[in-house]
Amino acid sequence: MGGNRIGHRVRTRTDCERTRSSRSLYLALVTPSTLDWSIVVGFVAALFATALLANSLSRGVSGFLSADRCAGRYLVTVAYNMAQVGVITLVWYFQLGYDVGFTQIWWGYMEGPSLILLAITGWVIYRFRETRAMTLAQFFELRYSKRFRVMSGGVAFVSGIINYGIFPGVTARFFMALCGMPDRVVWWGESIAVFPMVMVILLALGIFMVFAGGMVSIILTDFLQGVFCFGAFVFICFWLLAHFPWPVLERAMLQMPTGTSFVDPFGLSHEKNFDVLYWAISAFVLFYAARAWQGDQGYNSAPLNAHEARMAQILNGWRYRVLMLVTIVIPLAVRAFLTQPEYADAAAPVHAALEQVSTDTLRSELRTPLAMAMILPTGVLGLFIAAMLGAAVSTDEAYLHSWGSIFIQDVILPFRKKPFDPKTHTMLLKLAALGVAIFAFTFSMLYEPTQYIAMFAAITASIFVAGAGAAIIGGLYWRRGSTAGAWSAMMTGMVLAVMGVLVHQLPQDFATSCLGETGSPIDSAALWTREHLTGQVMGFISMLSASAVYVLVSLMGPRTDFELGRMLNRGQWRREGDALIDRPATTFLEKLGMDSQFKGTDRGVTLVTLAWPLIFTVIFLVGTAYALWRQTRGDPIAATTWSAWWHWWTWLILGTSVVVVVWFTCGGIRDVIRMVRLLRHRGIDVRDDGRVVEGVNADEVDELRSQ
Repeated sequence: MGGNRIGHRVRTRTDCERTRSSRSLYLALVTPSTLDWSIVVGFVAALFATALLANSLSRGVSGFLSADRCAGRYLVTVAYNMAQVGVITLVWYFQLGYDVGFTQIWWGYMEGPSLILLAITGWVIYRFRETRAMTLAQFFELRYSKRFRVMSGGVAFVSGIINYGIFPGVTARFFMALCGMPDRVVWWGESIAVFPMVMVILLALGIFMVFAGGMVSIILTDFLQGVFCFGAFVFICFWLLAHFPWPVLERAMLQMPTGTSFVDPFGLSHEKNFDVLYWAISAFVLFYAARAWQGDQGYNSAPLNAHEARMAQILNGWRYRVLMLVTIVIPLAVRAFLTQPEYADAAAPVHAALEQVSTDTLRSELRTPLAMAMILPTGVLGLFIAAMLGAAVSTDEAYLHSWGSIFIQDVILPFRKKPFDPKTHTMLLKLAALGVAIFAFTFSMLYEPTQYIAMFAAITASIFVAGAGAAIIGGLYWRRGSTAGAWSAMMTGMVLAVMGVLVHQLPQDFATSCLGETGSPIDSAALWTREHLTGQVMGFISMLSASAVYVLVSLMGPRTDFELGRMLNRGQWRREGDALIDRPATTFLEKLGMDSQFKGTDRGVTLVTLAWPLIFTVIFLVGTAYALWRQTRGDPIAATTWSAWWHWWTWLILGTSVVVVVWFTCGGIRDVIRMVRLLRHRGIDVRDDGRVVEGVNADEVDELRSQ
């Protein structure tokens, strides 16, 4: 089917190329069919129906912010993963996959120990959920002070909306390329730009989901999108591997320039962006910044209890493996399509369209959608468009909800002496989400991409995350952590991260134009930083510095001995969960983290889940040692041997992905039924609105006074 479609487009191109420009030709060839659009419309209709159901279930502020804490582990896992898999995320992974291919998987195994530690301990998420805070900054007020809440909330909001500001633009460009949309259309005699129209439509879908029921609507629609999208991605991977034989793919992989490689993780000497250092830092960030990024903050407080939150974190890795597969297979097929002679005629319109793109950065963004539109046949193309639309909407609704909520909850609410009534409070949260959408639209209209998306995301996120990571870990796990230490860490991380943003975004001759000094020291320093310190490295430096400052200031200042048990609702203050976990761990499994709350199949699921990263960590260590030994002998492992390994790995992951999609869909449906039942019968506590009173959550004040 795929070969026939590509062949048909070759003939069409031959007939038309004498009379059409390359841009017009491409647009004529990639217009989706009626069947494709029917799939997309049906998918959107299902989302609207789910959102309308959620509208009747979302009541009160806690429902809007945290789905009234009624979500089970599978529902949280599928929805949370979908919120993270936005079009912009996939675009930067497609950029990464096209440049370094399977080598990212190998060096990604460096994250194995961090993944194991995160899963078995419930690192950060377990204790955060115990606090019952609905935003991170609310926890900061519980642990530190109201002023620190406002400051950190403000920093999170500003860095978040800047980070999100490029999302609508990248997403709109992706869909314009994928669907063959022209730059302008004529409507009622007026020429109208398509780019802003597409952004408005996509943002409007996200706003509708937020307005329909807040976090209840978001988590239910994200679950539906997760089931559909991950299933579609697995099917598309099967289709691509069936229509691009491995020998063809291998030939494309082995034609990489010297110093870069698709298969050999030790052949990246010329790769400047996604090299070994990038992945080493990623392993550290995974541990340090766990749950620090607040773009999907509603999922941190939505689980039924702390144990469900921990189980969701344990299960999270399985869905991530499905994502990693699609972000390798698709760029690999695109590279073969664009570089191999048997596809030359079919790929010619794509090359012609890419030549008209003004910058390398934009070219890397548009390469995959342009090629996929030519590769996929009718029906499969519609499936891909719908899946990518689901990815776009899921991230938009999560980010609009998060940044709007943070602004109201952590910047405005703390100054209120009298709480908002629930109706007014909810309306303000919705209006704040709308304001974020307007800002993102404006930012995307003005922003000119200057670096890979992954680098922009890393450095803008680090404006908040660099200092917040230290404040979170210290606040949840260290009694000695002080408010002064938290302030110092946040300011240090923020200042260093902002410096990184300025260095990478200002023109290279900025100092020359301002000071009139050609080759000034400022220009030289900025140039060196651009060339040697990527956004990932700058973020890492910020995190290390913030951590050191937090510890030093906390130790050097007045001694702090914070009562963690009260904040975590443990011991005499326990409100939910198994009281048996308050006793010291005695068995080996309990000391590993599997306490008495691991009942039924929990331990089996956990052990199987942890076995995967453990096995591949061992493979990584042994394989790396063996490869280095071979290199010292002057006999490196052949690229064809690496290709054979990745061929086997691809089919292993693809088979596992089928099992995971079915498994998580069944578990998620069970959780949805339970969540709907709980929401229909649960009462509303108007005090549970995110305020902190007398050092505790507002709905816990009466209990505190009675003790």
